[in-house]
Amino acid sequence: MHQVLKALMTMLPDCEDMLVENIVRPFHLSDDDYKKIMDLMLESFNKGLGKESNETARVKMFPTYVRAVPDGTEEGDFLALDLGGTNFRVLLINLKGQEVTMESKIYLIPQHIMLGTGIQLFDHIAECIFKFMKENCLLEKNLPLGFTFSFPCKQKGLNKAFLSTWTKGFKCEGVEGNDIVKLLHEAIERRGDMHVECLAVINDTVGALMSCAHSDRNCALGLILGTGTNACYIEELPCVELWDEDMEDPNFVLINTEWGAFGDDGALDFIKTDYDKHVDKHSINTGRQIYEKMISGMYMGEIVRLVLEKLRRHGLLFQGKGSEELSTRGRFYTKYVSEIESDVDDGFKNTKQVFDELCIDHFTEEDCRIAQYVCSLVSTRAAYLASAGIACLLNKMNRPEVTVGVDGSLYRFHPHFHDLMMEKIQQLLNPGLKFKLMLSHDGSGKGAALVAAVANRLNAEKKLKAQKKQTDNCANSEECCQASAQSQR
Repeated sequence: MHQVLKALMTMLPDCEDMLVENIVRPFHLSDDDYKKIMDLMLESFNKGLGKESNETARVKMFPTYVRAVPDGTEEGDFLALDLGGTNFRVLLINLKGQEVTMESKIYLIPQHIMLGTGIQLFDHIAECIFKFMKENCLLEKNLPLGFTFSFPCKQKGLNKAFLSTWTKGFKCEGVEGNDIVKLLHEAIERRGDMHVECLAVINDTVGALMSCAHSDRNCALGLILGTGTNACYIEELPCVELWDEDMEDPNFVLINTEWGAFGDDGALDFIKTDYDKHVDKHSINTGRQIYEKMISGMYMGEIVRLVLEKLRRHGLLFQGKGSEELSTRGRFYTKYVSEIESDVDDGFKNTKQVFDELCIDHFTEEDCRIAQYVCSLVSTRAAYLASAGIACLLNKMNRPEVTVGVDGSLYRFHPHFHDLMMEKIQQLLNPGLKFKLMLSHDGSGKGAALVAAVANRLNAEKKLKAQKKQTDNCANSEECCQASAQSQR
């Protein structure tokens, strides 16, 4: 058990200790549990990579078409889009080798658009791009664009990505099964007032990896811990049966695992609590993204709320009195978990502030301690579950040293997530392997631009090779003609 949990347990009053523990016990998982999870994940990963088994696999292991990481020579202006939740960003990124400058703006995706039609969504995105370009005097420029689209997609090219299923509260009609780059280009063409071409579409995990790889060449794994969770990693080509053999083979393939769907086949039922089942039942994608629902920021606050409510109903919290806010589904935000766990003294300043926002005015310091303990249990389980996934991938890759690029609000703002993951990954890692967790600085924006920049560089190199080959052929042809003429003389 992590030292934070141990400290919190010692602060609980003896008379309440066992009663509280009876309610929160399902969140305590053993080392054997996490090792079993790793074994099951490896089975799921291999099934997703298999040509014959992929169709029925829940963890899809999509090959991306990103074949190279930045080499530091990329230069120019690039647009980047980042859609992965309720906030949508447009960025202007300038690359000069290792130097990167960025301008960005955040635009909201209203609820009615999240649940509307695909045309409404992409028209809204195109409108945001236009506003951004107008504000930054870019309308006369012809800019390449990288698009971070953080939803499960099956890619058929660097700029061809077909949405498999919506997650994170989106349910736009007419998008699933369609190429999102084509939908974006159609929305831009409907406007007819800007010049933008999407060269690459990536997942936010790829963005995190690429952003970190720009400065650390050991980065071979990308992880998102935010509204949702996902991971990507560099896989050896022989392990990827899904790769099209007719295509030019790269030395490696970047795999987008879409690991949030792990457990959709029942693999995680042995650790699923009643709180997890309640969250799943009342989600818009019941029965799907089970692993994600145990970890990510979209659901963590709700899990904590359900536990606190059960403690209250049993008279173990707030003297049995609640509030309308605490009883409202989704009202206990995940940011509250981070804030409560950030309290480092007996003043409980943050915890009391959260209670005030929830209109709870009848609490004691013991209530504060219990709430902090519950938050720590839920977040620790989440961190350890994510660690099991990372350790599984690191063991599978079997590289002597790997940097993991990590992005997402949960990892950034939770006070203990990094330390919890470092501790648990080290415990689960095969002997002799080394790793480090590296915070990705704006991977979803910078990473998308870098993928577009690398694509630009590779296209330019390909053209130069083609021109050189044509020149060499012409030179050889001319030499042959001259030699033929001399022989005839």
